[in-house]
Amino acid sequence: MKSGHAQQPFSVEPALGKVGPEENLRWYDATLLQIEGRGWDETEESYDRLPSKAKGKVPNEVWEMSKDSSGLAVRFSADTSVIQVRWTLKKTALALPHMPATGVSGVDLYSRNEAGNWEFVNNGRPGGLSNQVAFRVRPGRELLLYFPLYNGVRSLEIGIPEQSRLLKSANYSGGRKEPLVFYGTSITQGACASRPGMAATALVGRSLNIPVINLGFSGSGKMEMEMAKLLAELEPSIYILDCLWNMTPDLVAERVMPFVRFLRIHRPNVPIVLVEDSHLWGISPTDKGKILREQFDLLEADGLRNLYFMSNQGMLGIDGEATVDRTHPNDVGFLRQAEVFAEFLAPLLKRTPSSQNE
Repeated sequence: MKSGHAQQPFSVEPALGKVGPEENLRWYDATLLQIEGRGWDETEESYDRLPSKAKGKVPNEVWEMSKDSSGLAVRFSADTSVIQVRWTLKKTALALPHMPATGVSGVDLYSRNEAGNWEFVNNGRPGGLSNQVAFRVRPGRELLLYFPLYNGVRSLEIGIPEQSRLLKSANYSGGRKEPLVFYGTSITQGACASRPGMAATALVGRSLNIPVINLGFSGSGKMEMEMAKLLAELEPSIYILDCLWNMTPDLVAERVMPFVRFLRIHRPNVPIVLVEDSHLWGISPTDKGKILREQFDLLEADGLRNLYFMSNQGMLGIDGEATVDRTHPNDVGFLRQAEVFAEFLAPLLKRTPSSQNE
């Protein structure tokens, strides 16, 4: 997970921070930093994943899941060895029956080392709606803080000593500013990672040094046309469509082609990747994967270019140890999935021009 690109920080004005009683800390609202993983600015609340205009247009289940902060993150640095993070959650249910509170409602901190690789610092464990945790870090190192996967965040603040400086990170200087856009299911959203940084989308983003927009909606990735319209508003490096787990065979046959055609009309040069559903024992293609391959062939025969099919081979291995319930990956499964994604997507990124390099 090496970037090789120097950080170009600039200060957050000290006057914007609030001095708190704990050891003369100055608290900075995370909205003062760039919120990575958010595709739209016009949201009902700061850490929603869909714009406010989507309410009443997308299915209610999608709208409710868009309130979860999966994939959101902030990058920054500070000239101090200890930072505090405090966050307030939306839902009192901190865990799920098959997923721990550290992933559902916790925060994850990573630090970029001298070699340019991201290293795990620690997880902020939630204990209730309001939480606070201290992280020990190397002063001046670039930091990456991931938000909860299956809970919403009402507020999040970073606390540093009053005399210290908080620095924003450059927008992936030398890397890719156009994000990968993942659209899919509960697996895309991050079920069942033990912590936010272990979701496949987060692993891929760190590996390829690129921001990621996570539009995974648990049980609700079904390729409605309203979602196609929303995705078409974004300006990604690549669209990754991974919805088969939530779709019936009939829905796959009915919705894939119109969805892809709409994206291609509105984003003619952006690669689109159709992903086959993973299988615990490595069966490839799956029954729905066969239908997806048929749709892919028809689209290609229709003249659509820059369209790719991604097999599920290697996604979960064949030892049966990569899920918590035969469906949702555990950390082992997500590591395997992320390796397959990164290997598949890296060549596409090299072939796709970046606007910041034009």
